[in-house]
Amino acid sequence: MTEAEWQVVRAALPLPAWFQGRGGRPEGYCHRVMLDAVRYVVDNGVKWANLPRDFPPYRRVHAFARRWQLTGLLAELHDRLRDKVRAKEGRTPDPTAAIIDSQSVRAAANIPPSTSGWDGGKKLGGRKRHLLVDCLGLVLTVSVTAASVQDRDAAVPPLERARQMYFSIRFIWADGAYAGSLVDWAKDKLQLTLGIVKRSDNTTGFVVLPRRWVVERTLSWLVRSRRLVRDYEPLPAMHEAMVLWSMTMLMSARLAGRRRTAFIPRPAPTPPS
Repeated sequence: MTEAEWQVVRAALPLPAWFQGRGGRPEGYCHRVMLDAVRYVVDNGVKWANLPRDFPPYRRVHAFARRWQLTGLLAELHDRLRDKVRAKEGRTPDPTAAIIDSQSVRAAANIPPSTSGWDGGKKLGGRKRHLLVDCLGLVLTVSVTAASVQDRDAAVPPLERARQMYFSIRFIWADGAYAGSLVDWAKDKLQLTLGIVKRSDNTTGFVVLPRRWVVERTLSWLVRSRRLVRDYEPLPAMHEAMVLWSMTMLMSARLAGRRRTAFIPRPAPTPPS
């Protein structure tokens, strides 16, 4: 993290219990160092054991990431950064509309067969991550299932979680894979309207579809993190955590004003006469 990013993240960090006098063992390493180590794994896709020696021992870093995932501290940090990004863009913290879609990811050799499957449509074996994003492309909920699970079936838990966490949502855009009984169920049980954006039969090649391009862009953001190009996490919950870590990196950079600059080649030096 740059210094500007750290100031953004530091202001959004949830306070641990021991810091507030509610018990627990004090942290042995600085939060900035531990966060940088986890972000290194997510961004570069290395094994935990292959962390450079500049970081704390990899077992401590992995335990830190796992503890933050189990206790909800990662989700809290992610949601706080998302609220800041929405406020910076002139939006209210609570969204009123969202977009849902899925992405199949090939599984590594260490993924147990009990949590993976075969996606017949994509001809791919592994897992599938289901994202519900707001109109800015920021993640609201994430769920990871086997690739064999149909989208309309896997969408039930994210929609229920979205109704509990964001009662302001009223409309959700989706593609044709979510059509059918899910539309009626969402309207009757959750008071959510699913708008199905279908691709026209007359179109050929790549076409930008209304609203669906927002979640497609988010899926492309995620694969910039090499850890998410393939599923390396034995537990689906840890894969969901990696998605949140990737989004925190994107949002902290956006809040800090960091932008990738284009490479401008320098002119060759003039040889001496």
